[in-house]
Amino acid sequence: MPPQWAGLSPELLLSVDRDSGEQLRAQLERQLRDAIRTGRLGAGERLPSSRGLARELGLSRGLVQDCYAQLQAEGYLMTRTGSATRVAPGAHVPPAPASPGRTAPRLIADFRHGVPDLGSFPIADWLWATREAARAMPTSDLDYGDPRGSSVLREVVAGYLRRVRAAAADPERIVVCSGYAQGLGLTLRALALAGVREVAYEDPGGPATASAAAGAAGLKAVPVPVDEDGVDVRALDASGARAVVVTPAHQWPTGVVLAPRRRIALIEWAMRRDAYVIEDDYDAEFRYDREPVGALQGLAADRVVSIGTVSKSLAPALRIGWILCPPALAAPVTEAKRLADRGSPTLDQLALARLIESGRHDRHLRRMRTLYAARRTALVDALAAHAPEVRLTGLAAGFHAVLHLAPDADERSVVAAARERSVGLYGMSACRSDGATAPARLVLGFGDVGERAITEGVAAVADLLTGQARPPAGPGTRRGFR
Repeated sequence: MPPQWAGLSPELLLSVDRDSGEQLRAQLERQLRDAIRTGRLGAGERLPSSRGLARELGLSRGLVQDCYAQLQAEGYLMTRTGSATRVAPGAHVPPAPASPGRTAPRLIADFRHGVPDLGSFPIADWLWATREAARAMPTSDLDYGDPRGSSVLREVVAGYLRRVRAAAADPERIVVCSGYAQGLGLTLRALALAGVREVAYEDPGGPATASAAAGAAGLKAVPVPVDEDGVDVRALDASGARAVVVTPAHQWPTGVVLAPRRRIALIEWAMRRDAYVIEDDYDAEFRYDREPVGALQGLAADRVVSIGTVSKSLAPALRIGWILCPPALAAPVTEAKRLADRGSPTLDQLALARLIESGRHDRHLRRMRTLYAARRTALVDALAAHAPEVRLTGLAAGFHAVLHLAPDADERSVVAAARERSVGLYGMSACRSDGATAPARLVLGFGDVGERAITEGVAAVADLLTGQARPPAGPGTRRGFR
């Protein structure tokens, strides 16, 4: 037990009924037994001190001590001199398993996309920033505050977006949100109030997220195709939508960049149609083989809503993002945020602001670019060694790539067969509005996969990727693959 916790007695919800006729000690013993048996008190968990529990329940300390001694004799509790009373290991009755069956095997490599390297989260820097923020935070910041978020973070984020993304960022028009999903939802609700009835999204893209957010806002979601130059603006114009969600810097999931002429055409469309572009700036920090691409918002601040988060640069669990609003949408988005949750946690916002201001955030990003570049190289090298005929695209940025399977490949069969070999692969069909599996593609995430795992994972499924897998010659193979 850490020494700083030694004098802290935990709270425990118990009660005694002096009118029940049951002895007080018996009531206390019964409630503690039940709490341990049901798992409400877990193995190793501390109990309140006898003095503290006696004071809380209005009992004598001797009665509580006798209760603890009885439960210790029964094997429910354990005590050591100078230490807290704790629940003994194995004292509770474990819950029955949810269902029979074998345990899922550990994967050699899991090429799950959209996840950064979780083990590289700068925990020491985050704890430092949190301490610094808490130490300097005025008492007034403990109140509900501005639903747009901390003015400190909004100032810092505005400066960061101007510096790194060439955005036209005004802190007065930034609304801090709990990640991209909330940011999109708040934006669509504001657009619905402005008379928008349909919102378009890129196809392939994120149909599930777009459709769910649109439905919650009372809008219809419309897919618009993407080609090698990005979103098809002519198809967008024909759709009749007055809003579109795009990923211009690094299209999800194809990895293409919105071509300059398409950027201009998209802005012209928004102006002509009195429409809005919602820019998902999801992994703009990670570039390898090309110059950084500025935010679309910087070209048309009155027509582009830019949503950014730290989910890819730091970790999804932080749930911190921001909406850079056009002037006409700043007030309705702020009101939608106020109605949703009255604002995001202030201390986390101040910690992020301190992390960015101190330069530690930039240092972390430089370290991660090097790490992801090495993993990208490991993926390219592994495929060159084991499956040289397959084509890999979308590698210029981010931490995922698109693998093009053979024309006659069955995407779902490849994914299922790879899972039998303890390798997690994911098809692009989930990114298509109609769920089509042709042309067969895999979206390979390498953000949270080590270099060795990448190499071993590719080697294990290389024949599946190239279409060279053959039916088994005899018994002992799995699912008909070598």
